[in-house]
Parts: sequence; C-alpha cells; structure tokens
Amino acid sequence: MTKGKILQSIWDNLPDERKQRIQARAEELETEYLTLQELRKAAGLTQAEISRSLRMPQSNVSRLERESDMLLSTLRNYIDAIGGNLTIVVELPNQPPVRLNTLSDLVSHEVDSKT
Repeated sequence: MTKGKILQSIWDNLPDERKQRIQARAEELETEYLTLQELRKAAGLTQAEISRSLRMPQSNVSRLERESDMLLSTLRNYIDAIGGNLTIVVELPNQPPVRLNTLSDLVSHEVDSKT
C-alpha cells in the first residue's frame, strides 16, 4: 500500500489485527465498486457490441463508461444493453434499504415514450 509519509507512519503503528480489518474492508469496497466498463467486461461484451445495441458510435460508449454523471434513462439503457436490470436502492441511517420501484417505472416510461 503506497501512502504519504504521515499516513505511512500511522499505518506502521497500527496493530496487525486493525491493519487486517482495514485491508479486508478495503477489498470488500473494491469488489462492490465496479465501473460500467468492468460491468460490460464481466458480461463478456465489447464496446462495439454495446454500441450496436444502443445504436450509437463506439466512441460514445467509451465516453459513457467514463462519465461520472448521467441521466438515469441513459444508465438504464446501458445496463439493459449488457443484459442487466437497473435497480435503485436507497439506504438511510437506521432504516432498512428501500427499493425505488416508482422511480424505475418512471425511467421505463420515459424510455418507452422516446422510442
């Protein structure tokens, strides 16, 4: 793990058990956080295949995969193109997770009305 001088000093002084817990949690978070590109690759698809499915140039697919902000309908279309299903879950403190069915229905209707 590469760190700055001060962070490295703090890390070096942590008990081994604490370091292991931190490392394990970091690995969990890394596996939970997949980019669109990683999702596409996990689905065994190329950008060219996605571009044909979305009827857009491959360069636009490449740009989408790097975007940090996009419309939900765009994200839904991309996820559909890789064979997935977009589900939006809200997690509030001290509350069980809530799946937003109404929002996903709105996104579906927006997309259906545009096609």
